[in-house]
Formats: sequence, C-alpha cells, structure tokens
Amino acid sequence: MPLPSLFRFRDSARPWNIAYAALCGGGIGALAGLLKTLNPFRPAPAENLTNHLTDVAVAALGFALLCAAAAALRNVIARHLIWHDDR
Repeated sequence: MPLPSLFRFRDSARPWNIAYAALCGGGIGALAGLLKTLNPFRPAPAENLTNHLTDVAVAALGFALLCAAAAALRNVIARHLIWHDDR
C-alpha cells in the first residue's frame, strides 16, 4: 500500500523521460565546467577556453550520465513500489 501524499499531481504517475534528464544534466554540467574553467571570481584574467574544452565536455558528460541514471532509477523504483499495473 503506497503512503498517502498531500501533493497529488496528475502527471506524477508518468515515468520520467531519461533523454530529457540527460539533456538537462548535460546543460548543468557544461555550465559547471565553464564556471570552473573561466572562474569569474578570481582577479586574474581567464585563460583560453579552447585549452580546457575537454574539461567542459567531461563535466557535461558526467552530469548527463548522472541525471539519466537518476531518472532511470526513479522509474525502476516507481515501477516496483508504486505502479502495480506493470507499465
């Protein structure tokens, strides 16, 4: 029996879109990589961005994989614990 919730939404019973979660995670990772590379809070001028392009790409890929895995895990858990009709 699922626990009662005070917040019921019509769309909460749908599985999360893994590709959309990966896209959002990639965007967040790219932003984090750019902030780390450019470091706007230091007084020294920023280095050339093309030298650190792989760092930005790795951060974007890592965040994309992390968010996609979280969405997939949420779908698996929800399928086993909440959705009893084997969607």
